[in-house]
Amino acid sequence: MEATSSDQYRSSSSSAGSPSAPAGGAGRRYYFPRPGRPVSFEDSPDWGDDITVDAAGAAHDSSSSSIHLASASAASSAYPSPSPSLPGPSASGSGFRERKVAGAALVWKELSVSVRDGRRPGRVVRGSSGYALPGTLTVVMGPARSGKSTLLRAISGRLRGAERMYGEVFVNGVKSPLPYGSYGYVDRDDVLIESLTVREMLYYSALLQLPGVFSSKKSFVEDAIAAMSLGDYADKLIGGHCFTKRLPTGERRRVSIARELVMRPHVLFIDEPLYHLDSVSALLLMVTLKKLASTGCTVIFTMYQSSTEVFGLFDRICLLSNGNTLFFGETLACLQHFSNAGFPCPIMQSPSDHFLRAINTDFDRIIAMCKNLQDDQGDFSSVSMDTAVAIRTLEATYKSSAEAASVESMIAKLIEKEGPYLKSKGRARDAARIGILTWRSLLIMSRDWKYFWSRLVLYMLLALSIGTIFIDIGHSLSSVVVRISAMFVFVSFLILLSVCGVPAHIDEIKIYSHEDSNRHSGTLVFLLGHFLASIPFLFLVSISSSLVFYFLIGLRNEFSFLMYFIITIFMCLLANEALMMIVAYIWLETYKCTLTLICLYVIMMLVAGYFRIRDAIPAAVWDYPLSYISFHTYAVQGLVENEYVDTSFAVGATRTIPGVQAVRGSYGISSSAGAKWMNLLVLLLMAIGYRVVLYVLLRLDVRRHVRLGRRSCWPSIHTSAAPK
Repeated sequence: MEATSSDQYRSSSSSAGSPSAPAGGAGRRYYFPRPGRPVSFEDSPDWGDDITVDAAGAAHDSSSSSIHLASASAASSAYPSPSPSLPGPSASGSGFRERKVAGAALVWKELSVSVRDGRRPGRVVRGSSGYALPGTLTVVMGPARSGKSTLLRAISGRLRGAERMYGEVFVNGVKSPLPYGSYGYVDRDDVLIESLTVREMLYYSALLQLPGVFSSKKSFVEDAIAAMSLGDYADKLIGGHCFTKRLPTGERRRVSIARELVMRPHVLFIDEPLYHLDSVSALLLMVTLKKLASTGCTVIFTMYQSSTEVFGLFDRICLLSNGNTLFFGETLACLQHFSNAGFPCPIMQSPSDHFLRAINTDFDRIIAMCKNLQDDQGDFSSVSMDTAVAIRTLEATYKSSAEAASVESMIAKLIEKEGPYLKSKGRARDAARIGILTWRSLLIMSRDWKYFWSRLVLYMLLALSIGTIFIDIGHSLSSVVVRISAMFVFVSFLILLSVCGVPAHIDEIKIYSHEDSNRHSGTLVFLLGHFLASIPFLFLVSISSSLVFYFLIGLRNEFSFLMYFIITIFMCLLANEALMMIVAYIWLETYKCTLTLICLYVIMMLVAGYFRIRDAIPAAVWDYPLSYISFHTYAVQGLVENEYVDTSFAVGATRTIPGVQAVRGSYGISSSAGAKWMNLLVLLLMAIGYRVVLYVLLRLDVRRHVRLGRRSCWPSIHTSAAPK
C-alpha cells in the first residue's frame, strides 16, 4: 500500500526537480544556495551582548572575536533575489540603523501540548524538538489544525488555560521562561487603534511597555518605524478618517510587528505574518523580517504556505502535520528529505505548496471528488496519493535520517553551553500607565465618532425632540403625570441610544486583551484609565442634553435642583457604560451586544415603576431582583423626588396638597427630603459594582476558560473575528 501510493505520487513528479538532481534548468535557482558556513555558537568563547552586523552580513562582537550568528546573511545571499528590481527595505532609503542586538538561542526538546476541552481533546503537539538561533528566520509550517500556533505559544510561554505543556524549553542554554521585555509576540489578527496615527500608536505602546522618561522613548519608536519601513505612513491614521483611506493590510501588519519592536526584543514570535496579505506585500514583509533578523534578532513564526521567493528567505523549517514533526532543519535539506522519502518536488512547483500537498489530509476529500474526473490534459494523478501514507513515510524517514541526528546533536551542544541570562527590562509604573491610558483614551474618544460625537448629536436631538413635545405643560396638578412621563422617556431613551457606542467598547476590550496578553497593561490599570477618560465625555453629554430638556419642559428653576438633575443623568450613564463593557466583553460582536443590551433596557424600563407602581409588580423575578438592578428605577425616582418633594399644589381656592401626595398616584416615591440622595448613592454604587464585576471577569479571564459564545445559536454572518 505504501509503495503503491509513493509510486503514484512519484509518477506525477519529475525526479529532475529533486535537489539531488544535477543543477541547472529554470526554476531551480531558489533551491541551490552557494555553499556557506553553517551557524555555530561554539566558534566563540563568549556570548557577547554587543553584536554588530557589517555590510557583508557577518556578525562580530565588540572585541572582534567572531560570533557566527549570521546564517541569515548567508542564507539570504544563497538565494538569489526574486527580482533584480525588487525594492527592499534599504538602509539608505529609510534611515534604518542596523542596531546592535544581543542574540538569544531557543531550544525546545520533546515538547508536547495537550488540550483539555471538548472541542479539541488530546495532544495537539507531539514530541517536537528544534531550535532557533539569532540572526535567522525559523518557520513552523504545516496545514490547518496541525499545531503550528500551539507550538509557537508553547515556546513563548503563552499557552491558554486548557492547554498543558510537557517537555523542556531552553533560552541560551538555560531552562527558564523568557522574561518580560526579552521577546515580542505578534498575534495572527491585527488589533490596532484606528483613531491613532502609526507614530502615536507606537509611542503610546512604548510608554506602556518601557520605564523611564517620555522623551527617551522617541528613539525606540523611530527605530521601530525605520526597521519596518513605515516612514511614509508614520503620520497617517491607521483606520483613516473622513475622506482619508485606512492603511493597507500589509502596512497594518508592519505596525503590529513594530509595536513589539519598541521593546528591542531578543526574540520575535509572529503567528502567521503573511495572514491576509497579497503576494507583493507578503514578499516585502518577509524581506523586511530578513533584514531585521540580520541584526541579530531571533525570528520564529508560523506559516501555512508561501511562494517560492518567500520560501527562499527561510533559514530553517519545522514541518508539522497533525501535531507530529515530519522534519526540522535547513530549508534545502527539507527538499532533500522529501526526495529521499520518495516525494521529490516538481521543477515548477513552489516548495511549500509541494510540502502541503503531501501532508494535508484535506486533499483526500479532493481526491474523492475528482476520482473519475478528467480534464483536457489527462487525469488528476497529481492528487491521487494517500495523504496518511505519505505522512507516515515522511515521519519514519525523518526519525531515521542523519538530519534528525544532527538536530539532536545541535540541541545537546546548545544546552550544554550556557549563554547570558536574559533579564527583565522592567516596565512603567502602574500610576504612569494609568495616566498614559487615560490620555490615550481621551484622544481616541475625541476622534472616534462612534463613541462620542454620534452620541452627542443623538442625545441633543433626543433632548430637543422630547423637550419640544412636552413644552409649556405648566405646573398645575394635571401636569404631574405628563411631566413624569417626559422624565421617564428622556432617561429611558437616553440609555437606549447609548448602544451606538457598542463598537467602540468592543474595540477597547480587544485592545485590552491584546495588551494584557503581552503584559503591556493590566486589568486594574485598564479599568481605571477607561473610567477616568470616560468621565469628561459623559459629563459633557449629560450637561448638554440635560440643559436643553430641563428648561424646555420647565422644571424647578433653581440651581441646586438643576445640578441634581445633571448629576443623576451622569451617574445613570456612568453605570450604563460599565454594563455595556460587560456585555461587550461577553460577546465581542456588535450584533449580539446590541440585541442583548436592547433586551436588558426594555426589561429595566418595564420594571422601573412607571408602567406599574413597584409595589404592584409581581414579586417573583419582576420586583425582585429585576426592579432592584434597574438603574432606570433609581434615576426616574430620584428625578421625581427632586421635582416634587417639598412642593405643593393648590386644590380650589383655599386647599393645597403636598407634591408627594399628588405624585404617589402615578409613581411611588418617598416623602423624605434626603430620599433623592439615596437614589443617587445607589446609582453610584451600581456604577462601581458593574465595574467590579467587569474586573472579576477580566481578571479571571472567564471568556477564555468558559469559551463564551463559541457554541451559540446566534447568527454569525456579520462577524469580524478572524478564523483561528
